[in-house]
Amino acid sequence: MNSEPVRLLYIEDDAGLAALVKRDMERRGWVVELAPDGVAGLARLAQGGIDVVALDHYMAGQDGLTTLAEMRKMLQPPPVVYVTGTDDSKVAVAALKAGAADYVIKDVREDFFTLLHAALTAALELQTLRRAREAAEAEVSRKNKELAALSRKLAKYLSPQVYNSIFTGAQSVEIASNRKKLTVFFSDIADFAGTTEKLESEELTQLLNRYLTEMARIALEFGATIDKYIGDAVLAFFGDPESKGVKQDARDCVRMAIAMQRRMRELQWEWQELGAEKPFQMRIGINTGFCTVGNFGSEDRMDYTIIGNVVNLASRLQAQVDPGGILIGYETFALVKDDVATEEQSAMTAKGLAEPIRCYKVLGIYDELVRQGSVIREEEDGLRLLLDLRKQDRAHAIEVLESVLTRLKQ
Repeated sequence: MNSEPVRLLYIEDDAGLAALVKRDMERRGWVVELAPDGVAGLARLAQGGIDVVALDHYMAGQDGLTTLAEMRKMLQPPPVVYVTGTDDSKVAVAALKAGAADYVIKDVREDFFTLLHAALTAALELQTLRRAREAAEAEVSRKNKELAALSRKLAKYLSPQVYNSIFTGAQSVEIASNRKKLTVFFSDIADFAGTTEKLESEELTQLLNRYLTEMARIALEFGATIDKYIGDAVLAFFGDPESKGVKQDARDCVRMAIAMQRRMRELQWEWQELGAEKPFQMRIGINTGFCTVGNFGSEDRMDYTIIGNVVNLASRLQAQVDPGGILIGYETFALVKDDVATEEQSAMTAKGLAEPIRCYKVLGIYDELVRQGSVIREEEDGLRLLLDLRKQDRAHAIEVLESVLTRLKQ
């Protein structure tokens, strides 16, 4: 607790009243300094060391309101109690608006000194509370900035969807999981070791980070939850913690994969221009099915991830496709076949799989292929026409269509 006496500056041109106030306040243990006018008072305040000010209204030369306005321009001015000899409320209101903490109507009766002391004491207490509040607000602001900076750093270790669901309280941070139908994406660099064997570690790091940054940007554009990076591989999924429905999740995943391969072709050109002998080529596998998704690990260290045969199969599909290609499982195909052009491949057999797995190579999005002129597609109620000009000779296609027209006219 501060044991220093309160230092009061009383700005008053009535020397007699000023002396009475000084004597009364010094009896209460205060230190009192007097200033005969506003100019002298401002000069004393500029020297510092004053805790509180009592300021008279009517003074020769410079009145109290003018002096108060000049005081408010100072850096951290002390609180002011305005003293006026008039009961005109306009003066009091003007003083309060100008920044005075309180006002007292002066006279020479005993209650004036009591009221003045009470007002000055209250002004000091109010200032103490205000400064404590400002200090607390500044501390809260500093902590919030630190927390925001920490949150931005932590966000880089989590998928945005997971980060948001945790910080909004939509998802609890505890070991828990559930079964959901997800579309799983798995990508890998073809012959990564052979492609990078001649690169220095700094070059490899820069190249790999550029690749992962570009793929992550596309993944986030399409709403994928990035599970993890496994060296040069990427595991992501659609359907948790946010989902647009199983069918739309599968569509978004395949569209994302096509966008990634398109971007990879652009990056390959850039890397070749920079002298890369063997630019990265990516393989992608996509599979849809029920997975276990949630927090796995210990109470002190957990990881938000997915497990299950669907994940393993996505990885195996990726391993089977040619570099630059996308291979999807049957359930994914069934969900996207109306929007995505595919070509069925030989059934895939793998260790641990009881039966061969039907799989499909992604050729493109029908809407894009139509715009390119390589596919003709018409759909109406009761009518569906799909003509892939990459697989059909135009003359033969015309012959088939004319045959159909002939039958329709009969």
